[in-house]
Parts: sequence; structure tokens; C-alpha cells
Amino acid sequence: MSCKALSHLVGDTSERAMVGHGNFVFNSRDMAMHRESWAFVFGLLGNIISFGVFLAPLPTFYQIFKKKSTEGYQSLPYVVALFSAMLWIYYAFVKREAALLLITINTFGIVVESIYLTIFLVYAPRKPRLTTIKLLLLLNVFGFGAMLLSTLYLSKGAKRLAIIGWICLVFNISVFAAPLFIIRRVIKTRSVEYMPFTLSMFLTINAVMWFFYGLLLRDYYVALPNTLGFLFGIIQMVMYLMYRNATPVALDEPVKAQEANGHIVGAVKMGTIEPNHAGGGLGGVGKV
Repeated sequence: MSCKALSHLVGDTSERAMVGHGNFVFNSRDMAMHRESWAFVFGLLGNIISFGVFLAPLPTFYQIFKKKSTEGYQSLPYVVALFSAMLWIYYAFVKREAALLLITINTFGIVVESIYLTIFLVYAPRKPRLTTIKLLLLLNVFGFGAMLLSTLYLSKGAKRLAIIGWICLVFNISVFAAPLFIIRRVIKTRSVEYMPFTLSMFLTINAVMWFFYGLLLRDYYVALPNTLGFLFGIIQMVMYLMYRNATPVALDEPVKAQEANGHIVGAVKMGTIEPNHAGGGLGGVGKV
């Protein structure tokens, strides 16, 4: 083979290799954009459902406002929900990339939970009011403040994001364990009074939305807690179908406020529980 032919062959091979590499880079970018588009869709749906879940306690607070009394309702779930939203807002601002949907839903959550707590503080008796103030100072002021200062001054960059992400993940896993209380009560009472099927279904769907949002963005701090949310949501719906026509069993002990549950927003969530003295549903977010 002549030098000219050999040179032509090598050049042609190099061009093909470059074209192949270019196609690979293009396909990789195209796949990344496609993945981010789907993540946005799931995150948007998660926002819409989470908006509804955050507003679920409105009837409760309307009754509190109307009767000028908290009637035994507890403030702890709303303090926890506010803390969760604050955590995820901080995580989103540190992350920055693809964090808009986390910021929108958790900003809404902070506003709504703050309104709930304000109403509670206005109409609660002296002892529950003081307890609520202590909880807010302990968790939302000193607890969050200590976490904020330590991560700002003792870590930076990817390490800071990882620390905040792990805090959010562990906190939300602990919140998602709350359905165990209502599942236990359903089994003992053979009654689904405290576990509305519709709320459980929507919270399960919400967990699915945020799981795929986190998975597609490879944000496992968002995705992993919502696997538990989905699992507990399925368990609750199965329990509802098992016990919906069962004959209730009366218990000697009264229903504790902490055991009658309301909602959990996962996500990043975003996680909240709404117990009350009369019952309520229990779901499994998110919030992101």
C-alpha cells in the first residue's frame, strides 16, 4: 500500500472516530436533557399534590378559628412540618442546580405551617401555647440555627451539601415511620376511622412523584425517603381494604393525640404529620 493510500485510510478512520465520539457526546447530552425534562414533570406533579396535602388541615384550623379553641389538637406536627420545610429550603439553596421545584413547594410549606402555628398560638390554652413556643425555640430556632452555623462554617462545597442531604434524609425517614402508630391502632381497633383511604392514596402518589424526581436527577437524598413513603402508603391502603368492613373493637385506653395521624409530605418534604384528638388519616412525602 502506498504512503498516500495509507495516509488516506488513517485520515478516514480518524474522521469516523471523531464523528462517533461526537455522536456519543450528543446522545449523552440528549439523554441528560430528556432525563431532566421528565424530572421536571414529576417534580411539578409532586408540587401540585403537595400543595393539596399542605392545605389538608384547613378544615381543622377553620374549626379552631370558629370555636376559638384548639380542642385538644397538638402543635407538634406543624412544628415538625415547618422544620422539615426549612431543612429542604436550605438544602435546595445549597444545591442550586435543578432545585427550583424544591424551593417552590417548601416556601409554600413554610408560609402555610407558619399560619397554622400562628392560629394555634392565638387560640391555645396557656400550657399548650407555652409548650409550642418551647418546641419552636428548641427545634426551629436553636436546632436549625446550630445546624445552619455548623454546616456554613465547618464544611463547604460538596461536603456541605452531603451533610445537609444526610440530615434531611435521616429526618424524613424518622417522620415516615409515623404511619406505624396508625397501622398499630387499626389492627387493635379493627377500625379504619383514623386512616382515610383517599388521603393515603394521594400521599402514596405524592411519594412516587418525588421518588422519580429524585431518581431522575440522581438526587438520592430526595429519592430514598420516598421509597418508605410509598411502602407505608401501600401498606395503609391494603390495611384499609382489609378492615373497612370489620367490626370495630372498643379499647379501654383513650385515643392519644400523637397516635391519630393526618398527613406526611415527603420530599423532599417535606414531611409532616397531623394528629388530632378525634383521628385523621395517615399518609406516607416529601417533600421533597
